[in-house]
Amino acid sequence: MKRLSLICCLLLAVSFYTSCLEAKEAATEVKLVSADEMQAILELEDVQLVDVRTSKEFDESHILNAQNIDFNSPTFDDDIEKLDKAKPVILYCKGGGRSAKCAEKLKDAGFKKIYDLEGGISKWQHSDKLKIERKS
Repeated sequence: MKRLSLICCLLLAVSFYTSCLEAKEAATEVKLVSADEMQAILELEDVQLVDVRTSKEFDESHILNAQNIDFNSPTFDDDIEKLDKAKPVILYCKGGGRSAKCAEKLKDAGFKKIYDLEGGISKWQHSDKLKIERKS
């Protein structure tokens, strides 16, 4: 009988431990997306499209309907707090470095769904996959 109780306790402990691991794995992950995937997400979901480059870079060219929140701005942390944490966010920059750092900040701030454009706008600017507005 003692053995049966011990086995039950061990099984209970193991199942509790694995459920905690599953909950931890279900935490927010940043998903790298291609331009095709990004376009599909933009069409299917109500998302916030955020360009994290400087305002000068943004003015020269940006993806249609993007908002600019400069990652290097001193007001960056306050600016991201104005975004809706419950709505998905798609981030991009020039090559992917700033948007990756921004994604981690959004993750830490409690955003639920974060996408990062793989390779940034420079990887996709000459393709027909994205609707890019350019300065005339």
